[in-house]
Amino acid sequence: MMYAGNRMSSTGEVAVLPTTQQPPPVLPAPPAPENWPRWGVTHTQFSADNEPRDVAQTASHLLSRVPILQNQHIMGWGAGNPEPSPGQYDWRDLDRRMKLMAKSEAIPVITLCCAPDWMKGGQEGRTNWNDNPTVAPRREHFDDYAKLAATVARRYPNVKHYMVWNEFKGFWNAQTNRWDAEGYTELYNKVYAALKKVDPDIKVGGPYVPLESTSKQTRSELAGPWGSIDQRALDAIRYWIQKKHGADFIVVDGASMTTDKDNVPDDFAAAGKFSAVTEWLKRESDDMPVWWAEWYNEPEKSGWNEKKRTAVQAATMMEFATSGVTTALYWSPQRPEKTCPGCLWTPEEGKELPMAGLISGFTRWFPSGIKLDTVTVSDPRVKAIAQPRQVVMVNTSNSGLTVTVDGKQYGMGPYEIRWSDRTGN
Repeated sequence: MMYAGNRMSSTGEVAVLPTTQQPPPVLPAPPAPENWPRWGVTHTQFSADNEPRDVAQTASHLLSRVPILQNQHIMGWGAGNPEPSPGQYDWRDLDRRMKLMAKSEAIPVITLCCAPDWMKGGQEGRTNWNDNPTVAPRREHFDDYAKLAATVARRYPNVKHYMVWNEFKGFWNAQTNRWDAEGYTELYNKVYAALKKVDPDIKVGGPYVPLESTSKQTRSELAGPWGSIDQRALDAIRYWIQKKHGADFIVVDGASMTTDKDNVPDDFAAAGKFSAVTEWLKRESDDMPVWWAEWYNEPEKSGWNEKKRTAVQAATMMEFATSGVTTALYWSPQRPEKTCPGCLWTPEEGKELPMAGLISGFTRWFPSGIKLDTVTVSDPRVKAIAQPRQVVMVNTSNSGLTVTVDGKQYGMGPYEIRWSDRTGN
């Protein structure tokens, strides 16, 4: 459920509270790393700004060790309704998240989703989080949504990267049994123009289509051992490519799991889907930068422990790096409960969890554009990638083994991830 702050009623509606004119926050300029970091996280309903002060400081430090991308939606996933009534704004939640991102030295990204109720046919001045909060704005309000996007861009001038909408939410046409790529692209083009008018240097991307796959043979043009991509999603992407008025990058999301058999042919090899999709996107878009706004690789009720979970994530990130993905954003699963699989820190404590270290390591050693070296591995159960100064390897088996990687011998435990310096080679 989307976070709407403490202003939500028991019925799921949020009333507009009287607000004074809220001046934009004064935020320091983001870091300017030599290379685009490639890796980052998307803040969701629960994040560091919802933790006690000392835990928030610890979590912020974990995020800031290496400058990473941090993404926030303008409504939902931790942010309330930014425009409950036409021209009446409430920036409290979004300001708080932007301050967190600045404090943790993020390179900020904003996702332009979702839409205020009044743009979807709802009542002005009310926010009903229980009634399809991810419905798309009506066509007669596309210009209003573009105006809201421009208002966001003016409020946060340090943000130079925007993704338009999320997973085509509200753009499924049940009558035709396909995506409404025409409607989405019309909205996208209006938002694109509005953002570029605010600042020509702003980078804008779409269409943020979810790419589902099945283990069955279908009439898809994109298939492999990992399954077949739903052709309707590919058709929607191709329409957007042809009809967009401009774009600085192309955005998708998806899971390695199929809709019918979880991961095929196995939990690690299924990640080959991400490379295959990336190559298709580059080919179709004339080599536009590819962003994965979300990625998932763990089936429901998997029974995985944290070692396997992180090992599969590492193997997936290797696929992103070797296939030339420009940006990959980890959808943060942070939540208040003590048990927090795949989280970055322990809730209410701030203790670092393995995924935080994995993201920091890949950000430091495998930013976008880094030259990758060929590395030899003696055992196919171990995956490895290398750059001139560092190699990372992961044991994809649930047993210990001895392996020679890059000319050195290593003993590796089950699902172990190992980093090794190469400067002495």
